[in-house]
Amino acid sequence: MKTLRSVSMNQVKIEDAFWNDRIRLVREVIIPYQKQVLNDELPGVEPSHAMENFRIAAGESKGQFHGMVFQDSDVAKWLEAVAYSLATHEDPQLEKVADDIIDLLSKAQQPDGYLNTYFTVAKPGQRWTKLAEDHELYCAGHLIEAAVAYYDATGKKKFLDVICRYADYIDSVFGTEPEKKKGYPGHEEIELALVKLYRVTGEERYLKLAKYFVDERGKQPNYFDLEYEKTSDKSIFRYPDDWDRSYTQSHLPVREQTTAEGHSVRAMYLYTAMADLSLETGDGELAEVCKALWDNVTQKRMYVTGGIGSQAYDEAFTIDYDLPNDTGYTETCASIGLAFFAQRMLNLDPDGKYGDVLETALYNGILSGMALDGKSFFYVNPLEVWPDACYARHDKEHVEVIRQRWFRCACCPPNLARLIPSLGQYIYSYTDKELFVHLYVGGTADIGLENQRISIVQRTDYPWGEHVGFTVCPERDEELTIAFRIPRWCKSPTLRVNGENLELESMMDRGYARVTRTWSKGDHVELQLPMMVRRIYAHPNVRVNAGKIALARGPMVYCLEEVDNGEVLAQIALPKDATLSAAFDAELLGGVVEVRGEGLRSENPEWSELYREIRPKQKPVPIRAIPYFAWNNRGVGEMLVWIRES
Repeated sequence: MKTLRSVSMNQVKIEDAFWNDRIRLVREVIIPYQKQVLNDELPGVEPSHAMENFRIAAGESKGQFHGMVFQDSDVAKWLEAVAYSLATHEDPQLEKVADDIIDLLSKAQQPDGYLNTYFTVAKPGQRWTKLAEDHELYCAGHLIEAAVAYYDATGKKKFLDVICRYADYIDSVFGTEPEKKKGYPGHEEIELALVKLYRVTGEERYLKLAKYFVDERGKQPNYFDLEYEKTSDKSIFRYPDDWDRSYTQSHLPVREQTTAEGHSVRAMYLYTAMADLSLETGDGELAEVCKALWDNVTQKRMYVTGGIGSQAYDEAFTIDYDLPNDTGYTETCASIGLAFFAQRMLNLDPDGKYGDVLETALYNGILSGMALDGKSFFYVNPLEVWPDACYARHDKEHVEVIRQRWFRCACCPPNLARLIPSLGQYIYSYTDKELFVHLYVGGTADIGLENQRISIVQRTDYPWGEHVGFTVCPERDEELTIAFRIPRWCKSPTLRVNGENLELESMMDRGYARVTRTWSKGDHVELQLPMMVRRIYAHPNVRVNAGKIALARGPMVYCLEEVDNGEVLAQIALPKDATLSAAFDAELLGGVVEVRGEGLRSENPEWSELYREIRPKQKPVPIRAIPYFAWNNRGVGEMLVWIRES
């Protein structure tokens, strides 16, 4: 089984018009903004108390724990975002702030290595008694990820040493040995984090512990059932039969699971860890399980935007093809988790289908979670919004009609903050003699192959423009393969090397154009990816989208907004033969390609009855569609992705 390795953050420098603006936004706006939130310094925003919890646990302050049981994870994700930002942009002042917080975490750590403010401050003596719901191992996982990222970015070991002590303590508590607990986390996260810790330390125990947590999940008797039976105060637990074990993906051992079930973020973190473990151990059975789960998610349970999780109840998957547009949950964190899973699957099983979904999620379901100014966020990302109905209906009360400055459960904003500056590690992967290009993002990369280093410079105005150029500079002339992902949406790509057209059809392999040749310093590659405005049709079993189309161009999915097209967007239909044009507008939403055409709108001026037997008249109307990620940056109004086709 051929597997790939991702190029690390330190080997990539992004220089890209589209992504540099967003990385700068994280560095200059989101990181300082979220620091204020975590320190309760923003008027009008619900207090986080996250930093104060650590001060209390460290003995630097007095008071009570405040916030969700997983409040620590917000600090961890913020530190991870800082680490990725520092890896790409030196900032001694920000690094000093992070070092001070790491010092605080070190003081809050207990003598045995334990580090969790909820159980240190609010529930002393109750560690590991409520794994199903209390997120201890989830918070530990985010702290581990942050420590690994900070060490990679700065070379400083203090945070890593703190976390290794914590991981060692956890390893002493959980495992197959008779004296250890046979538990596992209700919310997966530590599994993938432990693999990262193993990779940076080389300590086999961390990989073994990750494997234990994955393989123990779902075994009978179910650990969460036993946990419930053992507690004397059952009022503090939800009865496992009431919330269904699939919610935590513990309904079956993971190797027997074939469909994506339960809480969508938890599922993505679990599947990511499973793919990681298969990569590290060569576990072919686990790889096949990952492939089956991937296919179920992306072929039957994923929105066209790369959103997943179709219902608010339990923030969960439902059944195949159940993808409601106006009540869909599609949590930002779930799309981020899908990107994690896609990256691991690319390395485990090099196939362009994983890169296609990674790209879709990045440009649509993930970016929609953040306003263009970086100061407000969506937790839920539906594909149809009628604000008045959202205000009035209980089944839509989870849908915010405008981005929020913060959330009581604030997992999504810091998740965005850590993903965007870490983009460099998603662009390329490699083997000893092969380099894979997964994403088209301008910048430079310096990559160590088997016997030499190769640098590659990528220049592009993607996702708006169709051209991508590469300059390849190996240390010496040598035969190597560079594989360029050809997006599935692109029907007529062209590829030239040093001005010579290549026959793409003969070079295609599982979604990649594989160019094998003796590369020399300064070789130039030109990839042209024509971007036509496309009509997308849903599988006939997606009942809500029967007779409808979605518009897309390149990696972008488009939507209609009320501000451009008037109210009652559902009255608009797009004729099958309507001509659609695309043009870049530098003044619109920070600079985007818009799509224009002529549609038909049902007229209702003479209607007084609720129902009648006469078909409504239709009149031609111009339509204007914008990229889905940019909606709701011009005030409250309706939004629609799936448009009736006439």
